[in-house]
Amino acid sequence: MIEARPTDPDLDPPAAGTGRRPSPPRVVVVGGGLAGLAAASRLVRLGLEITLLESRPRLGGRASSFVDPATGEPVDNCQHVSMACCTNLADFCRRVGTADLFRRVPEIVFLDDRGRTSRLRAGPLPAPMHLTGSFLAARYLTFAEKLRVGFGMACLRFAGRDRPGESFDAWLRRHGQTDRTIERFWGTVLVSALNERLDRMDVGHARKVFLDGFLRNRTGFRMEIPTVPLGELYGVRLRQWLEAEGVEIRLKAGVRSIEVDDEGGAVSGVTLRSGKLIPADFVVLAVPYDRVRALVPDREAGRIPGLDGLGRMESSPITGVHFWFDRPVCPPQLEHAVTVGRLIQWVFNHSAIQGREPEGGGQYLQLVISASYDLLPLDKVAIRDRVLADLASIWPSAREARLLRWWAVTEHGATFSVRPGVEGLRPDQRTPIDGLFLSGDWTATGWPATMEGAVRSGYLAAEGILADLGLPRSLVRPDLPTAPLARLLLGRAETRPPIPPGSARRTPLAR
Repeated sequence: MIEARPTDPDLDPPAAGTGRRPSPPRVVVVGGGLAGLAAASRLVRLGLEITLLESRPRLGGRASSFVDPATGEPVDNCQHVSMACCTNLADFCRRVGTADLFRRVPEIVFLDDRGRTSRLRAGPLPAPMHLTGSFLAARYLTFAEKLRVGFGMACLRFAGRDRPGESFDAWLRRHGQTDRTIERFWGTVLVSALNERLDRMDVGHARKVFLDGFLRNRTGFRMEIPTVPLGELYGVRLRQWLEAEGVEIRLKAGVRSIEVDDEGGAVSGVTLRSGKLIPADFVVLAVPYDRVRALVPDREAGRIPGLDGLGRMESSPITGVHFWFDRPVCPPQLEHAVTVGRLIQWVFNHSAIQGREPEGGGQYLQLVISASYDLLPLDKVAIRDRVLADLASIWPSAREARLLRWWAVTEHGATFSVRPGVEGLRPDQRTPIDGLFLSGDWTATGWPATMEGAVRSGYLAAEGILADLGLPRSLVRPDLPTAPLARLLLGRAETRPPIPPGSARRTPLAR
Protein backbone atom coordinates (compact mmCIF):
# COMPACT_ATOMS: atom_id res chain seq x y z
CA MET A 1 0.00 0.00 0.00
CA ILE A 2 1.32 3.44 -0.89
CA GLU A 3 1.56 5.74 2.10
CA ALA A 4 2.32 9.41 2.31
CA ARG A 5 5.18 10.49 4.55
CA PRO A 6 3.74 13.50 6.38
CA THR A 7 5.94 16.44 7.27
CA ASP A 8 3.11 18.96 7.66
CA PRO A 9 2.57 19.45 11.43
CA ASP A 10 -1.15 20.04 10.80
CA LEU A 11 -1.61 16.44 9.65
CA ASP A 12 -1.69 13.24 11.66
CA PRO A 13 0.86 10.55 10.75
CA PRO A 14 -0.37 7.48 8.86
CA ALA A 15 -0.53 4.05 10.38
CA ALA A 16 2.75 2.16 10.56
CA GLY A 17 3.75 0.54 7.26
CA THR A 18 5.26 -2.83 6.51
CA GLY A 19 8.85 -1.62 6.88
CA ARG A 20 9.38 -1.48 3.09
CA ARG A 21 9.99 2.08 1.97
CA PRO A 22 7.14 2.77 -0.47
CA SER A 23 7.45 4.88 -3.56
CA PRO A 24 5.77 8.28 -3.09
CA PRO A 25 2.21 8.59 -4.38
CA ARG A 26 2.13 10.56 -7.62
CA VAL A 27 -0.34 13.42 -7.99
CA VAL A 28 -0.89 15.21 -11.28
CA VAL A 29 -2.81 18.49 -11.21
CA VAL A 30 -4.15 19.45 -14.64
CA GLY A 31 -4.65 23.21 -14.81
CA GLY A 32 -2.72 26.11 -13.32
CA GLY A 33 -5.61 28.35 -12.36
CA LEU A 34 -6.51 29.11 -8.76
CA ALA A 35 -8.28 25.77 -8.27
CA GLY A 36 -5.27 23.73 -9.37
CA LEU A 37 -2.83 25.99 -7.52
CA ALA A 38 -4.87 25.66 -4.32
CA ALA A 39 -4.99 21.86 -4.59
CA ALA A 40 -1.24 21.64 -5.14
CA SER A 41 -0.50 24.05 -2.29
CA ARG A 42 -2.38 21.84 0.22
CA LEU A 43 -0.56 18.65 -0.82
CA VAL A 44 3.03 19.83 -0.35
CA ARG A 45 5.26 18.63 2.51
CA LEU A 46 3.56 15.24 2.61
CA GLY A 47 6.04 13.14 0.73
CA LEU A 48 3.96 13.21 -2.44
CA GLU A 49 5.33 13.55 -5.96
CA ILE A 50 3.33 16.47 -7.37
CA THR A 51 3.30 17.62 -10.99
CA LEU A 52 1.26 20.61 -12.14
CA LEU A 53 0.47 20.87 -15.86
CA GLU A 54 -0.67 24.08 -17.54
CA SER A 55 -1.34 24.40 -21.26
CA ARG A 56 -0.58 28.12 -21.33
CA PRO A 57 2.84 29.71 -20.80
CA ARG A 58 1.79 31.17 -17.44
CA LEU A 59 -0.02 30.29 -14.23
CA GLY A 60 -3.07 32.00 -12.76
CA GLY A 61 -5.82 31.00 -15.18
CA ARG A 62 -8.30 33.85 -15.54
CA ALA A 63 -6.51 35.78 -12.76
CA SER A 64 -3.51 36.55 -14.94
CA SER A 65 -1.77 39.28 -16.90
CA PHE A 66 -0.35 39.72 -20.37
CA VAL A 67 2.57 41.86 -21.48
CA ASP A 68 1.85 45.12 -23.30
CA PRO A 69 4.20 44.88 -26.31
CA ALA A 70 4.46 48.67 -26.54
CA THR A 71 5.79 49.14 -23.03
CA GLY A 72 6.71 45.70 -21.71
CA GLU A 73 4.42 46.28 -18.72
CA PRO A 74 2.05 43.62 -17.38
CA VAL A 75 -1.65 44.29 -17.99
CA ASP A 76 -4.32 42.33 -16.11
CA ASN A 77 -6.99 40.59 -18.16
CA CYS A 78 -9.54 42.05 -15.75
CA GLN A 79 -9.43 43.41 -12.23
CA HIS A 80 -9.93 40.73 -9.55
CA VAL A 81 -10.73 41.71 -5.97
CA SER A 82 -11.44 39.71 -2.86
CA MET A 83 -13.57 40.33 0.20
CA ALA A 84 -12.88 39.62 3.84
CA CYS A 85 -15.57 36.91 3.79
CA CYS A 86 -13.38 34.89 1.37
CA THR A 87 -11.68 32.95 4.16
CA ASN A 88 -10.14 30.23 2.00
CA LEU A 89 -8.64 32.62 -0.52
CA ALA A 90 -7.12 34.49 2.41
CA ASP A 91 -5.78 31.22 3.84
CA PHE A 92 -4.30 30.31 0.45
CA CYS A 93 -2.54 33.67 0.14
CA ARG A 94 -1.13 33.37 3.66
CA ARG A 95 0.23 29.92 2.94
CA VAL A 96 2.01 30.92 -0.26
CA GLY A 97 3.31 34.21 1.11
CA THR A 98 1.28 36.73 -0.91
CA ALA A 99 -1.11 38.00 1.77
CA ASP A 100 0.86 41.25 2.05
CA LEU A 101 0.19 42.09 -1.60
CA PHE A 102 -3.39 43.26 -0.99
CA ARG A 103 -4.73 46.61 0.14
CA ARG A 104 -7.51 46.19 2.70
CA VAL A 105 -10.24 48.73 2.02
CA PRO A 106 -12.64 49.40 4.93
CA GLU A 107 -15.30 51.05 2.77
CA ILE A 108 -16.86 50.74 -0.68
CA VAL A 109 -17.31 54.00 -2.61
CA PHE A 110 -20.44 54.39 -4.77
CA LEU A 111 -20.63 57.10 -7.42
CA ASP A 112 -24.05 58.15 -8.68
CA ASP A 113 -25.08 59.72 -12.00
CA ARG A 114 -24.73 63.23 -10.54
CA GLY A 115 -21.12 62.66 -9.52
CA ARG A 116 -21.91 62.33 -5.82
CA THR A 117 -20.10 59.74 -3.70
CA SER A 118 -21.62 57.54 -1.01
CA ARG A 119 -19.45 55.39 1.23
CA LEU A 120 -20.56 52.02 2.57
CA ARG A 121 -18.79 51.43 5.87
CA ALA A 122 -19.51 49.70 9.14
CA GLY A 123 -21.04 51.80 11.91
CA PRO A 124 -21.27 51.12 15.65
CA LEU A 125 -24.29 48.79 15.49
CA PRO A 126 -23.80 45.01 15.56
CA ALA A 127 -24.28 42.88 12.45
CA PRO A 128 -26.61 42.74 10.57
CA MET A 129 -27.35 46.41 11.39
CA HIS A 130 -23.75 47.63 11.05
CA LEU A 131 -24.24 49.05 7.53
CA THR A 132 -27.57 50.72 8.26
CA GLY A 133 -26.17 54.19 8.91
CA SER A 134 -24.13 54.44 5.71
CA PHE A 135 -26.93 52.88 3.67
CA LEU A 136 -29.44 55.45 4.95
CA ALA A 137 -26.94 58.18 4.06
CA ALA A 138 -26.51 56.90 0.49
CA ARG A 139 -27.33 59.61 -2.05
CA TYR A 140 -28.29 57.45 -5.03
CA LEU A 141 -31.63 56.30 -3.54
CA THR A 142 -34.54 58.25 -2.11
CA PHE A 143 -35.68 57.52 1.44
CA ALA A 144 -38.76 55.72 0.13
CA GLU A 145 -36.55 53.58 -2.13
CA LYS A 146 -34.33 52.71 0.83
CA LEU A 147 -37.37 51.49 2.75
CA ARG A 148 -38.37 49.39 -0.25
CA VAL A 149 -34.86 47.90 -0.49
CA GLY A 150 -34.93 47.20 3.24
CA PHE A 151 -38.17 45.27 2.80
CA GLY A 152 -36.54 43.23 0.03
CA MET A 153 -33.54 42.47 2.23
CA ALA A 154 -35.83 41.27 4.99
CA CYS A 155 -37.60 38.97 2.52
CA LEU A 156 -34.26 37.43 1.49
CA ARG A 157 -34.13 35.79 4.92
CA PHE A 158 -36.83 33.38 3.79
CA ALA A 159 -35.92 33.06 0.11
CA GLY A 160 -33.77 29.94 0.40
CA ARG A 161 -36.33 27.54 -1.09
CA ASP A 162 -38.72 30.03 -2.64
CA ARG A 163 -40.04 29.00 -6.09
CA PRO A 164 -37.18 26.98 -7.59
CA GLY A 165 -36.28 28.06 -11.10
CA GLU A 166 -37.35 31.68 -10.58
CA SER A 167 -34.90 34.38 -11.67
CA PHE A 168 -33.82 36.97 -9.14
CA ASP A 169 -35.31 39.74 -11.26
CA ALA A 170 -38.71 38.03 -11.07
CA TRP A 171 -38.25 37.46 -7.33
CA LEU A 172 -37.47 41.15 -6.76
CA ARG A 173 -40.53 42.33 -8.66
CA ARG A 174 -42.67 39.86 -6.76
CA HIS A 175 -41.34 41.41 -3.54
CA GLY A 176 -42.17 45.02 -4.32
CA GLN A 177 -39.00 46.25 -6.00
CA THR A 178 -39.22 48.91 -8.73
CA ASP A 179 -37.18 49.49 -11.87
CA ARG A 180 -35.15 52.14 -10.03
CA THR A 181 -34.35 50.06 -6.96
CA ILE A 182 -33.47 47.11 -9.17
CA GLU A 183 -31.17 49.15 -11.39
CA ARG A 184 -29.61 51.42 -8.79
CA PHE A 185 -29.20 49.01 -5.88
CA TRP A 186 -29.73 45.31 -6.56
CA GLY A 187 -28.19 45.32 -10.03
CA THR A 188 -25.33 47.60 -9.01
CA VAL A 189 -24.20 45.14 -6.34
CA LEU A 190 -25.07 41.78 -7.86
CA VAL A 191 -24.19 42.03 -11.55
CA SER A 192 -20.56 42.73 -10.70
CA ALA A 193 -20.50 40.26 -7.79
CA LEU A 194 -21.98 37.34 -9.75
CA ASN A 195 -21.19 38.35 -13.34
CA GLU A 196 -24.73 37.80 -14.55
CA ARG A 197 -27.84 39.79 -15.34
CA LEU A 198 -30.61 39.69 -12.78
CA ASP A 199 -33.04 38.10 -15.22
CA ARG A 200 -30.60 35.18 -15.61
CA MET A 201 -29.57 34.95 -11.96
CA ASP A 202 -30.39 32.27 -9.40
CA VAL A 203 -32.11 33.56 -6.27
CA GLY A 204 -29.94 31.45 -3.98
CA HIS A 205 -26.70 32.94 -5.27
CA ALA A 206 -28.04 36.49 -4.89
CA ARG A 207 -29.16 35.66 -1.38
CA LYS A 208 -25.72 34.35 -0.47
CA VAL A 209 -23.98 37.54 -1.62
CA PHE A 210 -26.09 39.76 0.60
CA LEU A 211 -26.48 37.53 3.64
CA ASP A 212 -22.99 36.03 3.82
CA GLY A 213 -21.06 38.88 2.22
CA PHE A 214 -22.70 41.91 3.82
CA LEU A 215 -24.91 41.02 6.77
CA ARG A 216 -23.64 38.09 8.87
CA ASN A 217 -20.38 39.68 9.98
CA ARG A 218 -19.19 43.24 10.49
CA THR A 219 -16.09 42.89 8.32
CA GLY A 220 -17.10 40.42 5.60
CA PHE A 221 -17.95 43.13 3.03
CA ARG A 222 -14.54 44.80 3.13
CA MET A 223 -12.62 44.64 -0.14
CA GLU A 224 -9.05 43.48 -0.65
CA ILE A 225 -7.45 44.88 -3.83
CA PRO A 226 -4.16 43.53 -5.21
CA THR A 227 -1.31 46.03 -5.13
CA VAL A 228 0.62 44.19 -7.86
CA PRO A 229 -0.42 42.83 -11.26
CA LEU A 230 -2.26 39.51 -11.19
CA GLY A 231 0.51 37.87 -13.20
CA GLU A 232 2.88 38.49 -10.32
CA LEU A 233 0.38 37.67 -7.59
CA TYR A 234 -0.93 34.35 -8.93
CA GLY A 235 1.78 33.60 -11.49
CA VAL A 236 5.39 34.43 -10.69
CA ARG A 237 5.02 34.32 -6.89
CA LEU A 238 3.05 31.04 -6.97
CA ARG A 239 5.51 29.35 -9.29
CA GLN A 240 8.44 30.32 -7.09
CA TRP A 241 6.68 29.07 -3.95
CA LEU A 242 5.49 25.78 -5.42
CA GLU A 243 8.82 24.95 -7.00
CA ALA A 244 10.56 25.70 -3.70
CA GLU A 245 8.17 23.17 -2.12
CA GLY A 246 9.19 20.52 -4.64
CA VAL A 247 6.26 20.77 -7.06
CA GLU A 248 7.22 20.14 -10.68
CA ILE A 249 5.55 22.75 -12.90
CA ARG A 250 5.28 22.21 -16.63
CA LEU A 251 3.99 25.12 -18.69
CA LYS A 252 2.77 24.77 -22.28
CA ALA A 253 1.95 21.17 -21.38
CA GLY A 254 -1.61 20.60 -22.60
CA VAL A 255 -3.31 17.33 -21.67
CA ARG A 256 -5.03 15.22 -24.31
CA SER A 257 -6.74 12.65 -22.07
CA ILE A 258 -7.02 11.08 -18.66
CA GLU A 259 -5.84 7.47 -18.55
CA VAL A 260 -7.83 4.87 -16.62
CA ASP A 261 -6.59 1.36 -15.83
CA ASP A 262 -8.61 -1.25 -17.72
CA GLU A 263 -8.43 -3.83 -14.92
CA GLY A 264 -9.03 -1.87 -11.73
CA GLY A 265 -10.92 1.06 -13.21
CA ALA A 266 -8.67 3.53 -11.38
CA VAL A 267 -6.90 6.52 -12.84
CA SER A 268 -3.38 5.69 -14.02
CA GLY A 269 -2.09 8.95 -15.45
CA VAL A 270 -2.55 11.55 -18.17
CA THR A 271 -1.44 11.71 -21.78
CA LEU A 272 -0.14 15.03 -23.05
CA ARG A 273 -1.00 16.43 -26.46
CA SER A 274 2.55 15.54 -27.41
CA GLY A 275 1.70 11.88 -26.80
CA LYS A 276 3.82 11.57 -23.66
CA LEU A 277 2.30 9.59 -20.77
CA ILE A 278 2.70 10.89 -17.22
CA PRO A 279 1.83 8.16 -14.70
CA ALA A 280 -0.23 9.16 -11.67
CA ASP A 281 -1.99 7.64 -8.71
CA PHE A 282 -4.22 10.69 -8.38
CA VAL A 283 -5.32 13.25 -10.95
CA VAL A 284 -6.96 16.58 -10.12
CA LEU A 285 -8.74 17.87 -13.22
CA ALA A 286 -8.74 21.64 -12.61
CA VAL A 287 -9.77 22.89 -16.05
CA PRO A 288 -12.80 24.93 -17.22
CA TYR A 289 -16.05 22.97 -17.10
CA ASP A 290 -16.40 22.91 -20.88
CA ARG A 291 -13.08 21.07 -21.27
CA VAL A 292 -13.71 18.22 -18.85
CA ARG A 293 -15.72 15.91 -21.10
CA ALA A 294 -13.07 15.94 -23.85
CA LEU A 295 -10.41 14.74 -21.39
CA VAL A 296 -12.36 11.78 -20.02
CA PRO A 297 -12.22 8.58 -22.12
CA ASP A 298 -15.56 7.77 -23.75
CA ARG A 299 -15.73 4.35 -22.10
CA GLU A 300 -15.43 5.99 -18.66
CA ALA A 301 -17.71 8.99 -19.18
CA GLY A 302 -20.81 7.13 -18.06
CA ARG A 303 -19.24 6.48 -14.66
CA ILE A 304 -19.31 10.18 -13.75
CA PRO A 305 -22.97 11.09 -13.16
CA GLY A 306 -22.54 14.87 -13.31
CA LEU A 307 -20.58 14.88 -16.55
CA ASP A 308 -23.60 15.28 -18.81
CA GLY A 309 -24.78 18.25 -16.74
CA LEU A 310 -21.62 20.17 -17.59
CA GLY A 311 -22.82 20.36 -21.17
CA ARG A 312 -25.86 22.32 -19.97
CA MET A 313 -23.85 24.91 -18.08
CA GLU A 314 -23.36 28.30 -19.68
CA SER A 315 -20.75 31.05 -19.43
CA SER A 316 -20.94 34.78 -18.74
CA PRO A 317 -18.56 37.39 -20.21
CA ILE A 318 -16.55 40.13 -18.53
CA THR A 319 -14.93 43.08 -20.26
CA GLY A 320 -11.96 44.94 -18.82
CA VAL A 321 -10.89 48.23 -20.37
CA HIS A 322 -7.54 49.88 -19.61
CA PHE A 323 -6.94 53.58 -20.23
CA TRP A 324 -3.66 55.45 -19.83
CA PHE A 325 -4.24 59.23 -19.84
CA ASP A 326 -1.71 62.05 -19.98
CA ARG A 327 -3.31 63.71 -16.94
CA PRO A 328 -5.56 62.75 -14.01
CA VAL A 329 -9.15 62.08 -15.02
CA CYS A 330 -10.71 60.87 -11.80
CA PRO A 331 -9.79 62.48 -8.44
CA PRO A 332 -6.27 61.21 -7.60
CA GLN A 333 -7.29 60.30 -4.05
CA LEU A 334 -10.16 58.10 -5.29
CA GLU A 335 -8.80 54.55 -5.52
CA HIS A 336 -12.01 52.83 -6.63
CA ALA A 337 -15.65 53.56 -7.33
CA VAL A 338 -18.77 51.51 -7.97
CA THR A 339 -20.80 53.44 -10.53
CA VAL A 340 -24.59 53.48 -10.29
CA GLY A 341 -26.77 52.99 -13.35
CA ARG A 342 -23.99 53.08 -15.96
CA LEU A 343 -22.28 50.94 -18.56
CA ILE A 344 -19.09 51.05 -16.48
CA GLN A 345 -19.63 49.23 -13.20
CA TRP A 346 -16.24 49.64 -11.49
CA VAL A 347 -13.42 52.15 -11.80
CA PHE A 348 -10.02 51.23 -10.36
CA ASN A 349 -7.37 53.93 -10.19
CA HIS A 350 -4.15 51.93 -10.55
CA SER A 351 -2.06 55.05 -10.31
CA ALA A 352 -3.25 55.29 -6.70
CA ILE A 353 -3.57 51.56 -5.90
CA GLN A 354 -0.39 50.23 -7.50
CA GLY A 355 1.53 53.45 -8.11
CA ARG A 356 1.48 52.81 -11.87
CA GLU A 357 1.46 55.97 -13.94
CA PRO A 358 2.15 56.49 -17.64
CA GLU A 359 5.68 57.59 -18.39
CA GLY A 360 5.85 61.34 -17.89
CA GLY A 361 2.87 61.37 -15.53
CA GLY A 362 -0.84 60.98 -15.97
CA GLN A 363 -3.24 58.31 -14.77
CA TYR A 364 -3.89 54.63 -15.40
CA LEU A 365 -7.53 53.51 -14.95
CA GLN A 366 -8.97 50.05 -15.24
CA LEU A 367 -12.72 49.82 -15.89
CA VAL A 368 -14.83 46.69 -15.50
CA ILE A 369 -18.12 45.70 -17.13
CA SER A 370 -19.51 42.37 -15.88
CA ALA A 371 -22.10 40.31 -17.76
CA SER A 372 -21.04 42.31 -20.83
CA TYR A 373 -23.39 40.60 -23.29
CA ASP A 374 -24.22 43.89 -25.01
CA LEU A 375 -20.55 44.44 -25.88
CA LEU A 376 -19.98 41.04 -27.50
CA PRO A 377 -21.05 42.14 -31.03
CA LEU A 378 -18.74 45.19 -30.93
CA ASP A 379 -15.14 45.40 -32.02
CA LYS A 380 -12.52 46.72 -29.62
CA VAL A 381 -12.55 50.25 -31.01
CA ALA A 382 -16.32 50.48 -30.59
CA ILE A 383 -15.98 49.18 -27.03
CA ARG A 384 -13.28 51.77 -26.34
CA ASP A 385 -15.46 54.58 -27.66
CA ARG A 386 -18.53 53.56 -25.65
CA VAL A 387 -16.56 53.19 -22.43
CA LEU A 388 -14.66 56.43 -22.98
CA ALA A 389 -17.92 58.31 -23.55
CA ASP A 390 -19.38 56.82 -20.35
CA LEU A 391 -16.25 57.76 -18.42
CA ALA A 392 -16.43 61.34 -19.76
CA SER A 393 -20.03 61.60 -18.56
CA ILE A 394 -18.73 60.80 -15.07
CA TRP A 395 -15.65 63.03 -15.20
CA PRO A 396 -15.72 65.58 -18.09
CA SER A 397 -11.93 65.92 -17.80
CA ALA A 398 -11.72 62.64 -19.75
CA ARG A 399 -12.77 64.59 -22.87
CA GLU A 400 -9.84 66.96 -22.48
CA ALA A 401 -7.23 64.37 -21.52
CA ARG A 402 -5.19 62.67 -24.22
CA LEU A 403 -5.53 58.90 -24.34
CA LEU A 404 -1.94 57.64 -24.55
CA ARG A 405 -2.81 53.97 -25.05
CA TRP A 406 -5.58 51.55 -24.25
CA TRP A 407 -6.60 47.89 -24.12
CA ALA A 408 -10.05 46.30 -24.23
CA VAL A 409 -10.16 42.64 -23.15
CA THR A 410 -13.37 40.59 -23.21
CA GLU A 411 -13.29 37.14 -21.64
CA HIS A 412 -16.24 35.40 -23.26
CA GLY A 413 -16.16 32.49 -20.82
CA ALA A 414 -15.05 34.42 -17.75
CA THR A 415 -17.30 32.55 -15.29
CA PHE A 416 -20.05 29.98 -15.31
CA SER A 417 -23.48 31.56 -15.42
CA VAL A 418 -25.35 31.45 -12.11
CA ARG A 419 -28.67 30.94 -13.86
CA PRO A 420 -31.58 29.34 -12.00
CA GLY A 421 -31.05 25.62 -11.47
CA VAL A 422 -27.28 25.68 -11.96
CA GLU A 423 -26.65 24.11 -8.56
CA GLY A 424 -28.15 20.87 -9.83
CA LEU A 425 -25.50 20.76 -12.57
CA ARG A 426 -22.40 21.31 -10.44
CA PRO A 427 -20.59 18.01 -9.72
CA ASP A 428 -18.75 17.03 -6.57
CA GLN A 429 -14.98 17.08 -6.53
CA ARG A 430 -14.74 13.34 -6.01
CA THR A 431 -15.68 11.17 -8.97
CA PRO A 432 -16.58 7.45 -9.04
CA ILE A 433 -13.32 6.81 -10.89
CA ASP A 434 -10.76 5.91 -8.24
CA GLY A 435 -8.13 8.62 -7.94
CA LEU A 436 -9.83 11.16 -10.22
CA PHE A 437 -10.98 14.46 -8.72
CA LEU A 438 -12.54 17.55 -10.28
CA SER A 439 -11.64 21.06 -9.22
CA GLY A 440 -12.84 24.47 -10.29
CA ASP A 441 -15.22 27.19 -9.15
CA TRP A 442 -17.88 25.38 -11.26
CA THR A 443 -17.85 22.33 -8.98
CA ALA A 444 -20.13 22.05 -5.95
CA THR A 445 -18.54 24.42 -3.45
CA GLY A 446 -21.56 26.26 -2.07
CA TRP A 447 -20.09 29.46 -3.55
CA PRO A 448 -20.72 31.25 -6.86
CA ALA A 449 -18.11 31.72 -9.60
CA THR A 450 -15.45 33.43 -7.49
CA MET A 451 -11.80 33.02 -6.56
CA GLU A 452 -13.02 31.85 -3.16
CA GLY A 453 -15.04 29.10 -4.84
CA ALA A 454 -12.01 28.07 -6.91
CA VAL A 455 -9.76 27.80 -3.86
CA ARG A 456 -12.41 25.88 -1.92
CA SER A 457 -12.71 23.39 -4.76
CA GLY A 458 -8.95 22.84 -4.74
CA TYR A 459 -8.94 22.31 -0.99
CA LEU A 460 -11.85 19.84 -1.26
CA ALA A 461 -10.04 17.85 -3.95
CA ALA A 462 -6.95 17.76 -1.74
CA GLU A 463 -9.12 16.57 1.16
CA GLY A 464 -10.28 13.64 -0.94
CA ILE A 465 -6.73 12.63 -1.85
CA LEU A 466 -5.61 12.80 1.78
CA ALA A 467 -8.59 10.72 2.84
CA ASP A 468 -7.64 8.03 0.33
CA LEU A 469 -4.09 8.06 1.66
CA GLY A 470 -5.31 7.45 5.20
CA LEU A 471 -4.75 11.07 6.23
CA PRO A 472 -8.29 12.42 6.60
CA ARG A 473 -8.32 16.09 7.41
CA SER A 474 -10.64 19.03 6.86
CA LEU A 475 -8.73 21.62 4.84
CA VAL A 476 -11.53 24.06 4.03
CA ARG A 477 -11.41 27.04 6.36
CA PRO A 478 -14.65 28.00 8.14
CA ASP A 479 -16.60 31.09 7.17
CA LEU A 480 -16.33 34.23 9.24
CA PRO A 481 -18.36 33.78 12.42
CA THR A 482 -21.95 34.93 12.28
CA ALA A 483 -22.67 37.64 14.83
CA PRO A 484 -25.19 36.63 17.53
CA LEU A 485 -27.87 39.11 16.44
CA ALA A 486 -27.34 38.15 12.79
CA ARG A 487 -27.77 34.48 13.69
CA LEU A 488 -31.04 35.31 15.44
CA LEU A 489 -32.40 37.41 12.57
CA LEU A 490 -30.92 35.58 9.56
CA GLY A 491 -30.48 32.03 10.75
CA ARG A 492 -27.31 30.02 10.38
CA ALA A 493 -25.23 30.20 7.23
CA GLU A 494 -25.68 27.30 4.85
CA THR A 495 -22.61 25.10 4.63
CA ARG A 496 -21.65 22.36 2.24
CA PRO A 497 -20.73 19.00 3.81
CA PRO A 498 -17.15 17.87 3.21
CA ILE A 499 -16.19 14.95 0.99
CA PRO A 500 -16.86 11.71 2.91
CA PRO A 501 -13.43 10.23 3.67
CA GLY A 502 -12.63 7.36 1.35
CA SER A 503 -16.14 7.29 -0.10
CA ALA A 504 -15.03 6.33 -3.61
CA ARG A 505 -11.80 4.42 -3.24
CA ARG A 506 -12.71 0.79 -2.74
CA THR A 507 -9.27 -0.70 -2.18
CA PRO A 508 -5.93 0.65 -0.99
CA LEU A 509 -3.49 1.78 -3.62
CA ALA A 510 -1.34 -1.29 -4.22
CA ARG A 511 2.07 -1.45 -5.82
